Amino acid sequence: MTAFHAITLSNGLRIIHEPSPTDIVYCGLFVDAGTKDEDTDDAGLAHFCEHTSFKGTTHRKAYHIRNRLESVGGDLNAYTNKEETVYYATIQKVYFDRAADLLFDIVFHSTFPQQELEKETEVIIGEIDCYNDSPAELIYDEFEEMVFRGHGLGRNILGNEKRLREYRTHDAQRFTSHHYIPANVTFFVYGNVDFQHIVKMATRLTADLSSATIDKHTLPLPEYIQEERHCTHHTHQAHVLLGNRVYGSQHPKRFALALLNNILGGPGMNSLLNIALREKHGLVYTAESTVFNYTEAGIWSIYFGCDENDVSKCHRLILNQLDRLTDKPLGESQLARAKRQMTGQMHLASDNFENYALALGKFYARTGKHRDIEASCKAIMELTATDLLNTAQEIFRPERLSMLVYT
Repeated sequence: MTAFHAITLSNGLRIIHEPSPTDIVYCGLFVDAGTKDEDTDDAGLAHFCEHTSFKGTTHRKAYHIRNRLESVGGDLNAYTNKEETVYYATIQKVYFDRAADLLFDIVFHSTFPQQELEKETEVIIGEIDCYNDSPAELIYDEFEEMVFRGHGLGRNILGNEKRLREYRTHDAQRFTSHHYIPANVTFFVYGNVDFQHIVKMATRLTADLSSATIDKHTLPLPEYIQEERHCTHHTHQAHVLLGNRVYGSQHPKRFALALLNNILGGPGMNSLLNIALREKHGLVYTAESTVFNYTEAGIWSIYFGCDENDVSKCHRLILNQLDRLTDKPLGESQLARAKRQMTGQMHLASDNFENYALALGKFYARTGKHRDIEASCKAIMELTATDLLNTAQEIFRPERLSMLVYT
């Protein structure tokens, strides 16, 4: 098992560190707050705070934030999703202290100056407009709204133009003062940095912060109701999503579903959907299936884009492939090949150091455990054909599948 170090400071900040084989350090702060944590009338506020955290702190102006790491060849970035906001940096080992100091300053000391907020609002609105012009991306958001109707997991991350223009400094401070506290944050470091030095840095940088804890109020998930929805977007081709609500990120059946998903429509050209829809019939350019597990539940979906007149035929071919997986167990050799393919993909993906570091931080923040690729591969290799058949029969039932069509 890979060596790693972990500790929780007295103020609640969690730290996870794993040595890496290079002198490049990947580090960041994982804030356990995202779109799901917004109040009902705070559409897009988590993402808004992420954008505007870079616009000034009690120690730095926006100009200094922009140049602090880039001036030495480093990279500073952030993202927001339904459950978390993450600020992270990639830097040479010699500049690790500089990166850590900047990250902690942005997360814990942002001032959200109103003038800067108004300018950044226009940037975010531009992002929304760009997103709305991409039906192949937009359809995923609307599908999540269908599957998690009325819940924070179904809320659009970007928000809407009207509400964004109303946000003021105090709105950003209200959200961050509640969620951006040490007890709700994990500091992750993937690099050849002494662990005790990391702990000392984090202790010093959070010495003036509260040790308060956060009371997480999680709304119960609404009942999943199968739905079919057809929307007119005047697109050049039809965009279609078909799927179901599935397991949370720690559910024991998640590995069986992940393997089924990979067989059905994973990144390989030998996926069932690619062969059936593209190679045999030439109906689509892209046909893929994805599974995303949030903490409480997840979404499994199939996406394809095709000529509007071919939607019914593609739908029928997809149901045929799902029937193959629900009618009888996979053969021994087919199952063995699928396991080798997926575990190989997992090992290749872990060679992307930035993605590995982000996954390291997320997994520890969510579970308090170190992310072990070998343990996940072992769980996949131990799956039986019956495991997959039972999971397929539960998830791929036609009467459970929602469908969203853009034309």
